[in-house]
Amino acid sequence: MQFGGKRALVTGASRNLGVAICERLAVGGMSVAVNYHTAQAPAEDLAARLREATGRPQLAIQGDVTDADSVRRMVEIAEDGLGGHIDVLVNNAGPYGMTPFVQMDEAEWDTVWDANVKAAYLVSRQVIPAMREAGWGRIVNLSAVSAWVRNRSIYGLAKSAIITLTEELAVEAAPEVTVNAVAPGQILESLDDLGEFSAEWAEKVTARTPAGRLVTRGELAEIVYLLTTPAFAMVTGATIPVDGGLRLPRF
Repeated sequence: MQFGGKRALVTGASRNLGVAICERLAVGGMSVAVNYHTAQAPAEDLAARLREATGRPQLAIQGDVTDADSVRRMVEIAEDGLGGHIDVLVNNAGPYGMTPFVQMDEAEWDTVWDANVKAAYLVSRQVIPAMREAGWGRIVNLSAVSAWVRNRSIYGLAKSAIITLTEELAVEAAPEVTVNAVAPGQILESLDDLGEFSAEWAEKVTARTPAGRLVTRGELAEIVYLLTTPAFAMVTGATIPVDGGLRLPRF
């Protein structure tokens, strides 16, 4: 299935899962705005690669998704560069942090909360009116399996809030716009990023995953893409765990 002419904006898209999502949406026929905060070169390289591969407009846009003025400017640039309003929004930005609450300083709370939750609210608020006016729109938020785990501190709290925000926006933006969330388990390609938290993490998390392996970025990007297709037109307000069963309690 391909969506010729659809325009997508993916936040926090200069690296890791964001790159995979941009690639999948572009392959699916969309023109993609690759949002970055500070990593300009990787974002511009990605956009150039997507333009060459698809022959369609693809662009990199700087923007601080925790700031309303920056979000407004970012969306305007995306609309001008892609030739129309945003049809598909993927709220992918979301830094990690798991310092225990009693040890956490206020700056870490603000960083993790704002980039995960406030950002999803600000960017969604900016694009939903045009989606509704056009009669069609898709928003996919990135939660995480940490939403169901009770030792992930501010990150778990933020990803749990994303689930509630997804449900609230699904009600508010209906019927023209569907709003769903994807909740990844531990991503295989991101294991190295968690080495600072636990040297044994890879072995432990794989052992705790009933599927016997970890989810990949490509698998997650495919789910994000599918949520924008006609097959999921009647799915809204849902959070889809893609974790190989990692979240399931066991005794």
